[in-house]
Formats: sequence, C-alpha cells, structure tokens
Amino acid sequence: MSTASLSPELVYNVVENRHSNPFDVLGAHMLSDNNGHSAWVVRAYLPDAEAAWVIHPEKRQEYPMQSIHHPHFFECEMSGSPDKNYLIKVKEQGHERVMHDPYAFKSPLLTDFDIHLFKEGNHHLIYEKMGAHTVEVDGVQGVYFAVWAPNARNISVVGNFNNWDGRKHQMRMLNGGVWDLFIPELLVGELYKYEIKNAAGHLFLKSDPYGFQQQVRPETASIVADLSYEWHDQSWLEQRRNTDPQERPISVYEVHLGSWIHDSVDNPPEGENFSVRIDQKPGTRFLTYRELAHRLIPYVKELGYTHIEVLPIAEHPFDGSWGYQVAGYFAPTSRFGSPQDFMYFVDQCHAQGIGVIVDWVPGHFPKDAHGLAYFDGSHLYEHADPRKGEHKEWGTLIFNYARHEVRNFLIANALFWFDKYHIDGIRVDAVASMLYLDYDREDGEWVANQYGGNENLEAVDFLQQLNFLLFGYYPGVLSIAEESTAWPNVSRPTYVGGLGFNLKWNMGWMHDMLYYFHQDPFYRRYHQNNITFSLWYAFNENFMLALSHDEVVHGKGNLFQKMPGDDWQKFANLRSLFAYMFTHPGKKTLFMGMEFGQTTEWNAWHDLNWSLLNWEPHQKLKQFVADLNAMYQSEPALYTDDFSHQGFEWIECNDADNSVVTFIRRDKYSDDFIVTVCNFTPQPLHDYWVGVPQSGYYRELINSDSQKYGGSGVTNLGGKQSHDWDHPRWPHALSLVLPPLGVAVFKLGY
Repeated sequence: MSTASLSPELVYNVVENRHSNPFDVLGAHMLSDNNGHSAWVVRAYLPDAEAAWVIHPEKRQEYPMQSIHHPHFFECEMSGSPDKNYLIKVKEQGHERVMHDPYAFKSPLLTDFDIHLFKEGNHHLIYEKMGAHTVEVDGVQGVYFAVWAPNARNISVVGNFNNWDGRKHQMRMLNGGVWDLFIPELLVGELYKYEIKNAAGHLFLKSDPYGFQQQVRPETASIVADLSYEWHDQSWLEQRRNTDPQERPISVYEVHLGSWIHDSVDNPPEGENFSVRIDQKPGTRFLTYRELAHRLIPYVKELGYTHIEVLPIAEHPFDGSWGYQVAGYFAPTSRFGSPQDFMYFVDQCHAQGIGVIVDWVPGHFPKDAHGLAYFDGSHLYEHADPRKGEHKEWGTLIFNYARHEVRNFLIANALFWFDKYHIDGIRVDAVASMLYLDYDREDGEWVANQYGGNENLEAVDFLQQLNFLLFGYYPGVLSIAEESTAWPNVSRPTYVGGLGFNLKWNMGWMHDMLYYFHQDPFYRRYHQNNITFSLWYAFNENFMLALSHDEVVHGKGNLFQKMPGDDWQKFANLRSLFAYMFTHPGKKTLFMGMEFGQTTEWNAWHDLNWSLLNWEPHQKLKQFVADLNAMYQSEPALYTDDFSHQGFEWIECNDADNSVVTFIRRDKYSDDFIVTVCNFTPQPLHDYWVGVPQSGYYRELINSDSQKYGGSGVTNLGGKQSHDWDHPRWPHALSLVLPPLGVAVFKLGY
C-alpha cells in the first residue's frame, strides 16, 4: 500500500496549522487500492519528535512510523484494524514517552442538536459542553475542549502540557463555528488558552470564554476545573422555591470582598494558596472565600441582614474596576480562592439563613487582549460599529445582543451561577446603558433602531428572555435591575410587556434623600417635596431602596460626610435616614461601612476603617442598624405589601414648617399596622398630635434619639395611649414628643 495517497499539500496544511479539520489527516484512516485491498494508516504530527512508533495495546507490538513530506510528520501503515485506543511512543531529545493520540477520538461530545440550540440562542446549559470538561472517552480520561469562533482560520489548545506550542493540539471546526478537541490524560489544574489565527494568519492568545477558573491576576490563563461539591443547603433551596420574595423582608449588605478587610501576608491561611496584595498597602493580602465565610457571615448575621450582595466576583483583570470589567464570566475570581471555596461561602451563608446576591455585568466587557474582545480575529461578541459597540466613558465594549450565540452565552452564564453556585439573586449592573442606544453618546455617535428610536430593541428582548427563563428555572430568586431612568415596567412580568425583573433599584429615592439630608435642617422646610415625592411613583415598580457603593466614591464622600452639623448631628441624621429608609415601602440595601458610620470615602484598595468601632458613637450606630433590621423582620407591616397603595398611607406629609412627616404601613395579611413619625429638624416638638386609625395603647418600637443609640433621650417613655380627635380623617390621635433629628416607630398593643 503506497503512502503517496497523502499529498504534500495536506501535510503542510497541518504542519503550518492551516487545516480547519486536522482529523481529516491525522489519526487512524483506512486505505484501499484499486484491487480492493485495504490497510490502516496512523498519522501524527509531532514537532519535537526524533522518532515515533504506534503501539497496539492488545498485541503489545510496536510499529515504527516513517516521516513523510516533513521530518516531523509521521505515519505508520498496518494491516488489519488498529485498536481505537492505540498508543504512540515518541522519542524527543533522547527521551521516550508514551501517549494516547488525541486524533484517535473522533466523535465530538457536542452533538448537532447542541449546536442547533446554541445557534438559535436556546441552549441554556451550553456551559456543560463548551469550555474545558474532564471526561472519559472510550475508557480514557482526559479533557474535552470546545469553543465558539466561527471566523477563525485555525485554533489550537495550548498550555504547559505542550509547551504552549500551537502546532501540537490543533482543534477541528464543527458546524456553527464551534471548534473542539479531546486531549487524553490531561487533569484538573492544567493551565490552558486558545491560540486563534484569523484569516490573515494573525495570532491571538485567548482565555476560555466558558472557562470555570483562571489564574490569579496578572496571569490570565484558564485552568481546567472540577465543579463538584457536596452541598448542604437542600432545605434552603426548597424553602426558597416555595417563597415569594416580594412578600418577605429583604435587607441587603452590599460588600466588596477585596476591601472589607485584609490580613497580613505574614499570616497566610492554613493549607491554602493566597495572593499578595500589591497596592497602597504593601504586605497585606485578601481574605479567602473560606475566611470570609468565617468572618463576614457572622458579622452580617449579627447585624440582622437577610442577604449579602457581593460586587462582581467573576474573574476580572484589574482590581480597580471593582469587578465591573469582567474577563472570565464563568470563573469566580481566583483572588479569594478556588470555585469550591466560593461554593463553601455560599453554602455557609445558607446554613446561617443568609441569601447571596451577585452583581452581574451583561452590559459591557473590557478590551483586554486575552478576553472576549476581537475574540476570533473579528468583532464576535461585540458590535463592529463603534457607535453601537463601545462605551467610551468606561473604555469597554458592548455585547451584540442581536447575535443568538452571544445572547446564549449571557443567559447561560446567569443560569450557571444559580445552577453551580446556588446563588439566590443577581443584581444586573447598568441596565440603562443597555436599554438606550444613545446612552452617554452625543448626536451623530449612535445609530437609531429600525423604527428611528433610541431604544435598544435587541437588549430589551435579551433581558426579557433572561428573566423569563431565570424565574422558570429558579422560582423564588431575585433579579434586580440597576436602572436609573423612567423606562416603564422594568419590574413587571414579561407577559405584560415588562422587562421581567422582580425588583428595581429606586435611584430617584436615593438622589432625593441624599439631597434632602445634605441640607441644613433650617432650610429643609423648603425641600419637603424631596422627602415625599417618592410616594408619587413608589408603586409604579417593585422598588429596592439602595444606598450603594456608587454614592460613596469619586469625591462624593461617605454618608457621614454628607450629613450637616457637628458629629452629634451627623450621627442623628444618619439614624433618621436609616429609620426612614427601613419604614418606607421597598426592600433595602446598604453598602458596607455605612452601618457604623464610616467617616471617609470608600477606597477599594484599603480596609474599612474598623478602628472607628473603638468609639462609642460608631458602636451605637451599628447597634441601631442591627435593631432596625430586627424590627423590620419582625413586623410584617414593613415588608408584606411594599408594592401597592394598600400597604402605605400618609397621616401627614404637608407639615413643611416643622419638617415632619407621619405615615402608616399595613400588613397584607392581617390588621396590623405600623405608625412612623419623622422629625427632620434638631428642634424637639412637644404635644405633637399624630392621627391614628384605632384607639388603644401604641408601643414605641424604636426611637432613633434613644440614648442607647447615642441620641439625647427624647422618647415617649415606651409608648402612648391614644385619645379621641375631632378630625375628618383620623378619629383618634397620639400626643407625642418628637425627638430632634429623630424617627419614632409605633405599633398598637402592648
């Protein structure tokens, strides 16, 4: 049988890495001649080999391979049929090794149906097939790689296992622009990237878009990872599935894991790898996910929060982005440990009755060379037109939501975090930037939609599909929009035309509150509308009241710094703000450090100023937040009916001269109600009548001016008995003393 059946051109297509399907040339192939005789030939391209042999595993016989057309391209012709698990022995630099041939494993693990679903944007578990997966094929353990890159000329898997040589593990192109290769004998922990060449032969070295783990920055290789973990939160997940979160208390502690607190590099975690912090605080290191589980969770539990929200923990190259410029969408950042370490953190949160919300960033991604940008030598994940595809202010690129495979990537990614990491919610960043084609763009810098408008119709479809699927797969979870405009129905179901989120940050309330509380109390009488305006639209959406990280950076100062007056008044104002927030309709979010009155702007490179807790005023503010959380969770009137007019009623909102507002919150499922009285001036008011709907004794649940919290002690001595009142709306009234810069909360009954 002649070897001339293989042309030099075919050989050099492989040698020069120009063949889109090296399986056509490499591996085992049957040969036949005109006389009907057949034989088998095994071919291998071994760039470092001096000699090679084919080993038949059953016969245990070695067959020498011959070079053809190129000194490192080998083939061996044999009669009969070679076992599919044949081995190749290679001699390199005087040393011999035996290996399985990757090109002996021809059947892809990705099926035609997988690719069909992916191409139409409906493969919700595509992360089970794309990326790097440890599998067994024909009795051989190894790693299966698959990546989408339809415009690439060639792709290779490279890593330490092949000296980062793209000639050695060339992938094949399947239908739909997906490339795959099974590499035998690779193990969990292997570093790898994709070496991608475009049509012009330009080379790009890319991390895996579906990679489950990446190196600690500044290194950028993907890591073959095993996502197995023994979970202990089945009862939590079952309870979540059968609970409507909109009728539950939700009080969120927003935290940036990298700056909550550090430890010294001289105190490494036992038995764990750790990364050294190289920034303005040399000699410090991050806490690991497991350390955070043992330190952050008890702290949050002590304060009474129901959820922890972490700023993005998907892998990102630059610490200073706070995680909002994601490079590894399927990889929890290795700064704090392994995937299993983050799973442990979530598992421990659930064990302590705390939900986990993850900031998720589908609106943009960075231009880093190893990431998604210009992935296969073309604008694959992003728009080619910079008028659609670039956020100039942020220096990032915008996903092309019109492309099915890109939309599939993002939707599967959101589902992935719920599936593999058991998270309880996502807070979707920068939704406004996704909805508007002219977001942060001047005239002439954007392209209108097909109807001439500025709405990004593809992004709308994407968000609707995302939320429809998310709640279908995971009932009881949260999908929270950070959306700062008047776009309608953000938190309404998709079947009525909404975007499908179940909560939306109330950015208007936040701006009005901070503006109001920044005013000198003497002038607040002229700004009464700021404190009341939110109730005009409070039930248009399912709102979450958020005082977030965005309000304490970029020269804005922390909340403590925003408050007027001396230190006593600053603390009093903070307590009033928090009390008004916790009794106002809507779920709650506070950023870390606010709970104890951080006195300086948040700096992502430094710890919170924990030394402040050595001082009594800060200790007492922290206690006040804990007591607010406890009251909030124990009183259904404060959370069961956050999103309808039936749950709220003004008693008096027009007393601008005194800067006083009073209102009622009602329980959706009983006759219970809460009365809140707010005095936003430093002048205590005596014998102030507050109308109430029923007669009886009203217990004072909390008073922000209590000496327990650092106040002056102007309280109502535990409560007040109502008296009759000749008022057209309120048949009864309480005669109260209103504390200075204070909020008092009352409930009928002893």
